[in-house]
Amino acid sequence: MLERLGFRRFAYDWRDEHKPTFDAEMEALKRHGIKLQAFWLAPGGGRRELAADPRRAQAPRDQDRAVGDPRPGRRPRCGSRAAAARRGGRRQARPLAVDAKAAGCTIGLYNHGGWFGEPENQVAIIGRLKELGVTNVGIVYNLHHGHAHVDQLGPLLALMKPHLLAVNLNGTDRDGDRHGRKILPLGQGAMDLDLMRTIRDSGYRGPIGILGHTMDDAELRLKDNLDGLDWLLPQLEGKPAGPKPRPRTPVPAAGASADPPGRIEALIAEARAGGDARRGAEVFADARFGCLTCHRVGGQGGAIGPDLTTAGLCLAPEHLVESVLWPKRQVKLGFSASVVATHRG
Repeated sequence: MLERLGFRRFAYDWRDEHKPTFDAEMEALKRHGIKLQAFWLAPGGGRRELAADPRRAQAPRDQDRAVGDPRPGRRPRCGSRAAAARRGGRRQARPLAVDAKAAGCTIGLYNHGGWFGEPENQVAIIGRLKELGVTNVGIVYNLHHGHAHVDQLGPLLALMKPHLLAVNLNGTDRDGDRHGRKILPLGQGAMDLDLMRTIRDSGYRGPIGILGHTMDDAELRLKDNLDGLDWLLPQLEGKPAGPKPRPRTPVPAAGASADPPGRIEALIAEARAGGDARRGAEVFADARFGCLTCHRVGGQGGAIGPDLTTAGLCLAPEHLVESVLWPKRQVKLGFSASVVATHRG
């Protein structure tokens, strides 16, 4: 499919459950002339073993690795707390960077929300790592996690540019992440052309990616993104816009508020102020609520839903709240449910 669409580089949203098929997938990429440019991982969760696995030699070299937020929910802004957070981020990234270097790879810090996902903090962590002799760490910036940055994108790109490994595009509305329009095909967001101008004017000339990061048919969603890109590029050069592309995949309606303003932030603040982790664990394990029927934590629970053992490492607080309140809004790949009706009824 990637070969048919004209893609030559691929970033893999890799998870532990993909380990049994990893070697076969590497061989398939080679057969079709696709370079594995990057794969996703998070600190902990057993993923460091891949860097130490000698079978890694079968995969293409010079790959980047995008790292999620190792300190979700903690956003110290200044003084000693900020310094402590930078040290924590550095401690998380450094072992991965050392393993990556041994495998001929680069680590790309990923703006996946939280304190660690703020570009200023990532640049500070990279600077400190360089002082310690760790030089194979950069930044992969993703617009679908950048809704809070749209008004500052120009200055942020200037700050990140010496470290940027890639920029991934996304259809973007202002506050789209709060209104059910977080991930859109290119050309369907109100801010797409302005954001692409900002990226162009920044002087960044490195790799640009597009996403297939939804539960829709991957080929159709990628085609929607390619159509949107073809529609936007002439406008970027000052040419008239042609007919706006019609997406093949579902796009949430604009203007529909998915939640009252400030609700998610209020719940996060309440949890931080008076949350009881022990009580939360008791509720999660209570048979009346059935959480463990589907989800596994620390080796206990079911496998119908995603393993939540490392959710605190991988997900921003906003994502955790959203997943509890609206679990169907973002369903992890491989865990969507389908209803099948037979001819016999």
